[in-house]
Amino acid sequence: MTPPDNTKMTGNDIREMFLRFFESKGHRRVRSSSLVPHGDPTLLFTNAGMNQFKDVFLGLEKREYNKATTAQKCVRAGGKHNDLENVGFTKRHHTFFEMLGNFSFGDYFKEKAIPYAWELVTSPEWYGIAKEKLYVTVFGGAEVAPGTTLGVDEEAREIWLKENVPPERIVPVPGLKDNFWAMGDTGPCGPCSEIFYDMGPAASEEGHLDCKFPCDCGRYVEIWNLVFMRFNRYCRLEGFSEGHGDSSSHLGIKFIPAGGPPSPEHKHGPDCLEMRPLPKPSVDTGMGLERVAAVLQGVISNYDTDLFVPLMKRAAELCGVDFQREEKLEEGKGGAASLRVIADHARAATFLISDGVMPSNEGRGYVLRKIIRRAVRHADALLPNRPIPIMQAMAHCVCDLMSAAYPELRETIEKVGQTLAAEEDRFVRTISRGLGELYNDLDKNVLWERFLAIQEAKQQLKEELYGLKAIVRVKRVRAILEETPDPGVSKIVYPGANAFRLYDTFGLPPDIIQEACRDLNIDFDLNGFEKAMEEQRTRARASWKGGGGKEEANPAFAKIAETFKTEKDFYHGTSAKDARIEAILTKSGQVSELKAGESGEVVLDRTVIYAESGGQMADTGGFYDNANSQLIAEVTGAYYPVAGLVAHKVIAKETLHVGDRVCVDVDTERHARIIRNHSGTHLVHAALRNILGTHVKQAGSLNSPERLRFDFSHFAHVDPEELRDIEQQVNDEIRHNTEVGTEITSLDNALASGALAFFGDKYPEANVRVVTIPDERSARGFYSKELCGGTHVHRIGDIGVLKIVSEGSVAAGVRRIEAVTGIGALEHYENQAQILSQVASRLNTSEDSVLATVEKLSATVKQLEKELEGQKRKGALGQLDQLAGQVQTIKGVKLIAAEVSGTDKESLRQLVDSLRQKLGSGVVALGTVEDGKVALIAGVTKDLTAKVHAGKLIQALAKMVGGSGGGRPDLAEAGGKDTSALKSALGTIPALLEPLL
Repeated sequence: MTPPDNTKMTGNDIREMFLRFFESKGHRRVRSSSLVPHGDPTLLFTNAGMNQFKDVFLGLEKREYNKATTAQKCVRAGGKHNDLENVGFTKRHHTFFEMLGNFSFGDYFKEKAIPYAWELVTSPEWYGIAKEKLYVTVFGGAEVAPGTTLGVDEEAREIWLKENVPPERIVPVPGLKDNFWAMGDTGPCGPCSEIFYDMGPAASEEGHLDCKFPCDCGRYVEIWNLVFMRFNRYCRLEGFSEGHGDSSSHLGIKFIPAGGPPSPEHKHGPDCLEMRPLPKPSVDTGMGLERVAAVLQGVISNYDTDLFVPLMKRAAELCGVDFQREEKLEEGKGGAASLRVIADHARAATFLISDGVMPSNEGRGYVLRKIIRRAVRHADALLPNRPIPIMQAMAHCVCDLMSAAYPELRETIEKVGQTLAAEEDRFVRTISRGLGELYNDLDKNVLWERFLAIQEAKQQLKEELYGLKAIVRVKRVRAILEETPDPGVSKIVYPGANAFRLYDTFGLPPDIIQEACRDLNIDFDLNGFEKAMEEQRTRARASWKGGGGKEEANPAFAKIAETFKTEKDFYHGTSAKDARIEAILTKSGQVSELKAGESGEVVLDRTVIYAESGGQMADTGGFYDNANSQLIAEVTGAYYPVAGLVAHKVIAKETLHVGDRVCVDVDTERHARIIRNHSGTHLVHAALRNILGTHVKQAGSLNSPERLRFDFSHFAHVDPEELRDIEQQVNDEIRHNTEVGTEITSLDNALASGALAFFGDKYPEANVRVVTIPDERSARGFYSKELCGGTHVHRIGDIGVLKIVSEGSVAAGVRRIEAVTGIGALEHYENQAQILSQVASRLNTSEDSVLATVEKLSATVKQLEKELEGQKRKGALGQLDQLAGQVQTIKGVKLIAAEVSGTDKESLRQLVDSLRQKLGSGVVALGTVEDGKVALIAGVTKDLTAKVHAGKLIQALAKMVGGSGGGRPDLAEAGGKDTSALKSALGTIPALLEPLL
């Protein structure tokens, strides 16, 4: 394949040239949003460049620019956008990829989007791709809504012709699958036009030598998709109006009632969907960086570009294989599959952890864990028992390659590396444990019963197998079964449901289960496994739906937001007069009044009630008449249903009408407690970074009236000395009592000034709020500086004091501190002082002497416990002769089965050992009641374990006393809850032994 005539560009060059090109066309360069979609419960991960602009396209948010360009980091590895299992085995599948895009929010349409694309792709000043290697598609027509059929997009075809694209290279593609895009069942939608590159016959995956476009054999690769949002597909029952040019929405979408909203169970279909043109058509394009890099660098596979080759070479070094040799083994396919998997997954894992996702067993963390473990398995395939964790080293390589474009990697790489090392170590232990569970399951539930059913199984052979380890017994039994001529006995299938339990509970990958079964010549029930997997996915989708995100806004709020935004006065005071009621909503929809006693949501033109956001709880308070003499409504909270609009949750005390003027008052005492805790959170964050290290990042917070809660990234336990230093440093800053500063600036200026931002949060490009706690003693001139939209104390000394009350782990690599401030701290100190006083009184000592008294009492208690245990053992052994006299004989075998009182489990164990020795040959089973629970121990002398398995005997007894147990053939223990059944359980032992002897 011949590369373009211009110089061979690097991936970094290609990314930068794209952004620079659109900046030259008046677009705003917007930084990539986080891989964790902010406030969008419909997405697991950011998977397209338009995700961060979704509210702009929907008209719920307006920005200061009307065209933008981005290089967006994306992940497709969960939900319907799941490429995980294909990654490494194709040329172009990835979990992590970068999407280059340009966007118009009502500014330009096809007439500029197409010429822009053609210029960037073909001009020698830019990418300079040979025109004769390119093809384009246009929408070829289809029914896009019931009763609405669109023909070929002749408008787009004409514009391509004006760009001198030969007619035969402009191909209409009919249908909705490839060349028509929609945000969902309803919402903006429109035709697409795509640019394809001819990779040549060598790229054909079907060996085609002379196929024609648009053959999908792999020769013709899509490099850019241009989406023309021209229509709004809407539900007739939800209402719609076309909007006008003065609408604040870029798309001009408006919502109006249409006979009341549909029921929550309503599903869109042919009977309700309609489509109308948008008054302000928009553009959304996406170019895969990895694909265009392959084109510009003259290679067929994305993995042969400089975006991946350095990573694959590093993976080869770490796995002890020769990269060039692995390349030759798969000539033309871009290297060994395992190296491709490791390289791709290292990118995904590094960026996901950097953006705040941590490995876990649910949601995003579950997908991350699968990505990491898949990479580790492929590394193990190349080099088992590797001396160092491969993913930690690979993350540093990713950082070296990509931190110029994504500088946040440099700040998070230590945390990323530690997380990956810990997860890899955990996975190694998981595999070991999971295989043990697999062999136990095969032994107990699959093979053993089949073995016992063989008539020819000799008693001697059964006795020989009893004492073996599960893995050894499984292999021996399987070999015996294979020699059986009856296929109903010799053919074994491992149930898929059992395999899924091991996968879901212990994390044992299905390919490892299949491999273990294959080694034993046991068939694997793949269909059963996939059925169980699909059932789990269905449950996961149900639990994910809406999880962790904001509630879907009532469409009425979007309509209100087109008219005005709530003026937020909560930064300036706690009371505001003459606020106008702009709208009232209830469960029934938008209403004109709210009667006394009714609950609803009220929108005001301005408010001093803080709406819940950024971890800070909402204010509460009330609406009063303007004389502030009569309570009209109780305000129980507030939130943002759409950007810029505050909805107050109220209970009306008097009838409220749209247009009424009210006085808004905040519960000032509650408000003061909240802001003290919020400012305290900033102090705690700064102190953690000062003392533990700058790897510490906020991972969640809650600022309530009662306390502050701060989650942060850190792998080690925070020891008491560190906690004491953190608390002392925070209180030193409080005593310094500087005035808290706030300023509004651009995001770039804020970050350049040293302000902390959290990449999982969504910030506007302009008008971000920066909260600074100054400190002239610091070289930077401040103690803390963060982007924050919350409310804070005026001077930091207003906090009074901060007391840390707890610290612990909440997830892998995430710790949590809880603290109290001000009056809350005083209440905590008073409570602790009261407890100390009560303890001193009970101990009959002074408060200063409590510790010494407790230590003395503790030493006394330990000595007494030791003496008591000695007495119990002495008393138990004193019963030895008495118990030895209770010997029964069952078919020539001696048995002692008895209840022993006044002893503990350890003494009971010593009794069983002593009685076995005294018997020489026999079975001993003793039980006792300790702390209201049954304890059972069974012992069998070595000469009898082939006939009587102590573990199986104890299991039978445990069921009778409502418990469980198990153990070795010669010694086993159990516990139970039913103390009244102990005597009868011990009495059944002779009957249990007779069939075995």
